[in-house]
Amino acid sequence: MKAELITIGDEILIGQIVDTNSAWMGQQLNLLGIEVYQVTSVHDNHDHILKAFAEAEQNADLVLITGGLGPTKDDITKKSLCEYFETELVFNPEVFEHVRSLLSSRSVVVNQLNSDQALLPANCTVLHNSAGTASGMWFECNNTIFVSMPGVPFEMEAIMTEEVFPRLIQLGITQSIVHKTVLTIGLPESMLAEKIEKWESGLPDFIKLAYLPSPMMVRLRLSAYGTDKSVLEAEIDRQVKDLLLLIPENVFGFDDENLGMVIGRMLVKSSKTLSVAESCTGGNISHFITSNAGSSAYFKGGVVAYSNEIKNSLLEVPDDIIETYGAVSQQVAEAMALGALKALKSDYSIATTGIAGPDGGTDEKPVGTVWIAVAGPAGVKSKEYNFRHNRERNIIRTTQTALNMLRTFIIKDNIQTQ
Repeated sequence: MKAELITIGDEILIGQIVDTNSAWMGQQLNLLGIEVYQVTSVHDNHDHILKAFAEAEQNADLVLITGGLGPTKDDITKKSLCEYFETELVFNPEVFEHVRSLLSSRSVVVNQLNSDQALLPANCTVLHNSAGTASGMWFECNNTIFVSMPGVPFEMEAIMTEEVFPRLIQLGITQSIVHKTVLTIGLPESMLAEKIEKWESGLPDFIKLAYLPSPMMVRLRLSAYGTDKSVLEAEIDRQVKDLLLLIPENVFGFDDENLGMVIGRMLVKSSKTLSVAESCTGGNISHFITSNAGSSAYFKGGVVAYSNEIKNSLLEVPDDIIETYGAVSQQVAEAMALGALKALKSDYSIATTGIAGPDGGTDEKPVGTVWIAVAGPAGVKSKEYNFRHNRERNIIRTTQTALNMLRTFIIKDNIQTQ
């Protein structure tokens, strides 16, 4: 079954609000095995709305509409629905009583605009809105289901959960969709695609692969479609195992995990602790680690050593090393990592020093030059990177790269001690 989501409202198109409704509906529909075919946003214009309805009817089996159901003149969705489905607005006493009761509980006197919320298309199935005054509406036309709901997120979610999902399930039009997302790092999208090309070509027809690149990773999302969920899950698991044989060092997790979670589990399992010494990342690594619940079990703390004075006084980086090699250097990065181990009494440490930008670069050390060091029981390891000119991306990429360096460092330590 294919669904199209239509959001109505100028406030979305001008960026005044973000369309979170479509994201939520997409996630929930996926759980029912309903594929979102398209998301369309239209402004508060009668002709534009009718055109969107007509196009959606041709493309989708289910059309979910949000917005434009308020009591004011700029909300024109109900009138547009009446024209499209060749009907008229009629007064619904049950809806009026709900509106009156709800507003009374909030000490609001019902006026004409509130009363007009009980005017609904004569040929729709009214969907109760337990969270607000704007009822949902269900239409069926030429084998396509149309559902109109308010744009207020908590009201839309209430109608979807209490009214729409149960009806869809009862109609027996749902199927099974199984997703598995493999999180990779260390290979850009093009190189990754080349490395797994043969595996990708061998995927069954009912499994689709999507590449989802970002500055932090490349996610590989496997989506299996069918009727038997257990069969789909078994085949997804088999394909993931084959993929792991091809890129074992590049896969760090699955689905909603992040590197902070993965490293945290590794440290807890080995009863080890971590500290951080950051310069160019300005505390972002510490933030990334502590964003995960339970990080107090393994994270000792961090030092944001932005100035050379702090590098020297708190991390004991010798002044002569800074003067000889510069703050952005292998020698300083390694000294920072070792200084963090000593100062915070941890088993592992991460250190970063670099030129995040947009200013401060030289011909020898351009913007984006970063040295990352990790230290632990096996010693210290460091590497130079150049992440180009965007400051925000430089900080994100340095954070992710540093965490992945630590991950591989811990894995090698564990192998050597076995």
